[in-house]
Amino acid sequence: MFKRETSIGVQRHGDVQCALGKVAVQGLGMSVYSFFVDGLLIDTGSNCAGHRSFNHFLKELPMEQIALTHSHEDHAGNAAWLQQQMDIPIYLHRESLQACTKKGDYPLYRQALWGERPAFLAQPIGTTLQTKTAVWDVIETPGHTTDHLAFYNRQSGAMFTGDLYIQTKTKVVLDEENIVHTLASLKKLLTYDFNEVYCCHAGYLTDGRNRILEKIAYIEEMEEKVRHLFVQGYSVEEMTSNIFPREYPIIKVSGDQWSSKHIIRAFIRHFTEESLQ
Repeated sequence: MFKRETSIGVQRHGDVQCALGKVAVQGLGMSVYSFFVDGLLIDTGSNCAGHRSFNHFLKELPMEQIALTHSHEDHAGNAAWLQQQMDIPIYLHRESLQACTKKGDYPLYRQALWGERPAFLAQPIGTTLQTKTAVWDVIETPGHTTDHLAFYNRQSGAMFTGDLYIQTKTKVVLDEENIVHTLASLKKLLTYDFNEVYCCHAGYLTDGRNRILEKIAYIEEMEEKVRHLFVQGYSVEEMTSNIFPREYPIIKVSGDQWSSKHIIRAFIRHFTEESLQ
């Protein structure tokens, strides 16, 4: 039986409350942010990160609506509970509406870290979202997941990026992530006028635009490395060990659901598609 340790911390940046839920299981620690601003909750956190204290914090917020960046359990884990407690609308990418009417099906290691994602009913989100004092652009940003969204506050100029950024130097990704699509989505964000970024894992970034530029440059450099090895006939395994020599713990823990190989394979698919055009 595993032992799970949880905690919660709350910070404020301007009119945005940032709730950080932390989880640690057998030495593996993870954290995720939820953000509250102008009556809107962006992502609900997991249903075990800080659990009772986190739920108490959420219940006390003057919440009018919820928008989810995507349907993963660390972002939508409290959606069902909030729906029962507050009966407010939950908005989500249309692609995931049906899946969220059923309990999330996740590997054991993810259940250990984040708990379950109970079923809930969401509404399809439009291209914009209206809060009390602001209009928000809803930006389709596939990559981390196909249903991923970012939210841009036109009034404050703040960008809420979900799991699109996370960190500059990506070393491992989920098997469902497509790094080529992530790169395109990061570039898409640059068409908006922003500096501040609220990332669901890195938190509040005052220099968020620069961080995204740095991540774009990093991915593009990595793409060229993969391309160089690919044309020389290197295998996926050889490219992975060459570009990502370190074996990250999450790879073994997840049974390769998280892996550097997924980055390599996405680039190879992209190169192959390019050659057929």
